Amino acid sequence: MDSQNVKDTVKQIFTEYLNAHGHRKTPERYAILDTIYSIDGHFDIDTLYSLMADHENFRVSRATLYNTIILLINARLVIKHQFGNSSQYEKSYNRDTHHHQICTQCGKVTEFQNEDLQRAIEQTKLSRFSLSHYSLYIYGICSKCERANRKKMKNNIQKKEK
Repeated sequence: MDSQNVKDTVKQIFTEYLNAHGHRKTPERYAILDTIYSIDGHFDIDTLYSLMADHENFRVSRATLYNTIILLINARLVIKHQFGNSSQYEKSYNRDTHHHQICTQCGKVTEFQNEDLQRAIEQTKLSRFSLSHYSLYIYGICSKCERANRKKMKNNIQKKEK
């Protein structure tokens, strides 16, 4: 499905959600949805705010962004992630299932796919629970930080030997 078809579909889903829950259908909300579905990967509210500030027709407040994000999460069009101390978001419609590796040292988040993991999770029998979606976060040290740590340790050992 191309990006314009996805945007048209999510706009329709959002409209149905807003109608069903008695929310107003404002141009700002649709501009926020359109901007989000133009972003590849994760974003935070500051990034979204900056992108919206560049939008000539729609200057929106942070409060409007937060309120609209909540509506989009409830409409299942956006997913919220908590990576360490920061909240990150990503579009959820028409996205492949993926997992996240989070470096506990530098905070870098890397997405990856693993069909074996996905299959194992989806085939897990859950008692009195119907799975709709899931997120998997794996914490550790990325290779860049690992190399820097080894180099630092090596330098410290050399200093002690002198």
